[in-house]
Amino acid sequence: MPQNAATRMRFSRALSLCCLLSIALWLSACKREAPAESAPGAEPAATTTPASAPAESAPAQAAPVAAPTAAVDFDPASVPETTATLPPFPFFAIPEGLESIYADKDKRVPFDRHYFIAGQKAVPIEGRIFHDRFNIQNGERPYSDLEFRRNYENAVQTLGGKKINETQYTYEVMDAAGGRDVLEKTNYAAPMNPDSPHDIYLIRSAGKEYWIDVSTGAFPLHGHVVVLEREGMKQSLGFLDASAMKKAIDATGRVALYINFDVDKATIRPDAQPTLAEIDKLLKADAALKLSIEGHTDNTGAAAHNQELSAARARSVLGALVGLGIDPARLQSKGFGQDKPIADNGSEDGRAKNRRVELVKI
Repeated sequence: MPQNAATRMRFSRALSLCCLLSIALWLSACKREAPAESAPGAEPAATTTPASAPAESAPAQAAPVAAPTAAVDFDPASVPETTATLPPFPFFAIPEGLESIYADKDKRVPFDRHYFIAGQKAVPIEGRIFHDRFNIQNGERPYSDLEFRRNYENAVQTLGGKKINETQYTYEVMDAAGGRDVLEKTNYAAPMNPDSPHDIYLIRSAGKEYWIDVSTGAFPLHGHVVVLEREGMKQSLGFLDASAMKKAIDATGRVALYINFDVDKATIRPDAQPTLAEIDKLLKADAALKLSIEGHTDNTGAAAHNQELSAARARSVLGALVGLGIDPARLQSKGFGQDKPIADNGSEDGRAKNRRVELVKI
């Protein structure tokens, strides 16, 4: 083949190859730009967009915790006076088939304090006390807990009394009254704990209050009954006259007096007026004498309450003397509660000596 012809042939083939490559590249580009066809019946692909971060919610506000509701003071006047004729104190015979564990001489206490649950609070009540205890599962006539307590419930209702406790001796109830140790110091009933049920009743008759505690305890199962006639203590110590007070103050700088107040209050009882009159006479006989009037209690009850009570009683004496004409500048008052005993608080005689008002020379 001539040289020119061969050259033209090679050029033609190269040109054809270039055209084919250009077409192939163009088709490939078109396929990339065209949207992909969905398979028949397939859902269109969802376009994925970056999920926005959820808005940060404000912290949830916690519901305010309700403050515990304070137990309401019980009003004895809420129990109507009975119209029934009451049998002699302490009202109840020994239940049929039972025997008392105590000797007769040990069942009666002329004056002491016992805690009763009134409403939802344990309250100290003072007066003369009768208390008894029985083994209620003896061989001759065993009683269940329910039968023993219901016998007294029926008897109290017959006398016109009313059950007044709405709770038992829970730890909350005991803590609110000063703690279990305080309550147990003068406890004449079953143990004061949640496992020993206490039924508390009140009978009101002719202006008097009779508080009743019927309770049971285990190991072995035994029953208790406490009947308390609420009344103030009958003062068994005579009062000092002005000359005896002066003699004691001259010798020791102080004199202890036993002034009667209403139970758990700072109200001076009428029978204390002779003592106040002698203090008035003492002060008016010596115009230079100045006195600190200092109140003291026994250790029954909460210490904080005893301190407040002793201070209030000292203020009452100061106020009474000012009312008799004594210059208040000559007097001051303090309360020491149970902090300065002069006798053992383990007996009623000792507690009675500790419940005092002292006149201290300033």
